[in-house]
Amino acid sequence: MIGLPKRALIWLALPATVFLFAFFVLPLIFVAADSFSDGGSAYGRVASDPVFWAGLKGSFVIGLAAPLFSLVVGYFVSLHLAGKTERVRTLLMFGISLPLTFSGLIVAYGFILTFGRAGFVTSLLAGIGADPAVIGGFIFSPLGLGFTYSYYLIPRVVMVLLPPLVNFDYAQINAAKSMGASGFRAHLDILLPQLIPGFISAFCLTSAVAFGAYGTALALVGTQVNILPLVLYSKISETGSDLPAASAISVILMAICILITAAAETVSARKSTKTSRRNVSVA
Repeated sequence: MIGLPKRALIWLALPATVFLFAFFVLPLIFVAADSFSDGGSAYGRVASDPVFWAGLKGSFVIGLAAPLFSLVVGYFVSLHLAGKTERVRTLLMFGISLPLTFSGLIVAYGFILTFGRAGFVTSLLAGIGADPAVIGGFIFSPLGLGFTYSYYLIPRVVMVLLPPLVNFDYAQINAAKSMGASGFRAHLDILLPQLIPGFISAFCLTSAVAFGAYGTALALVGTQVNILPLVLYSKISETGSDLPAASAISVILMAICILITAAAETVSARKSTKTSRRNVSVA
């Protein structure tokens, strides 16, 4: 590919560029244009709608809680995998990545069968005296929805944190221990600070996914929980017909996800720049 002339590379890239524009860029342009089809008054209707603000608040709660929980669990999973051989790590990563291939409907149904009011875990806990209504109702709450989201957010965290953990020079930890530092202290002062860019990138990535997730929320809680994707759904479903307002909410949701993703890319770019400068100075 490197030896191909520039014109040949352009022609090879043309079909993908046309496809990307037709099925990604163009629909977004039409959505943005439709949000202004009534002179921009759709944004005024959205801003004066208490359901929108409740949905925005719910999305922020889930967009913070689910990624934070996933970050903690994903970090310890990554730390465990980093100590395995490459073959074992590959096999375990295959299993961890499987949730990313499942439909949100399958995930929601699986959690209902496991943690719902008549779920397997709920029945076990009810057998030792727990209230099945309380246990089974948790999965249908905002926190329960965030817990369900973690099912496919944790693999994303692992994919971000595992490479730096595998490539980390653990001689730094051993050196700190040899100087009297405890394992926990060495871990806290040496390893974690170097993973901060990875933590930020993983958090931003999973937060953007949680903000825009729709299928799992609709199947699990329906309209019981107010989040922006479900508010958007209500605008275009049989119960609503305000398409300009739906487009306005879409634009707002896209803007939030783009800002979160841009933050992650900025952190990643700065990390790459610092690494390159460090390598140059060492050389």
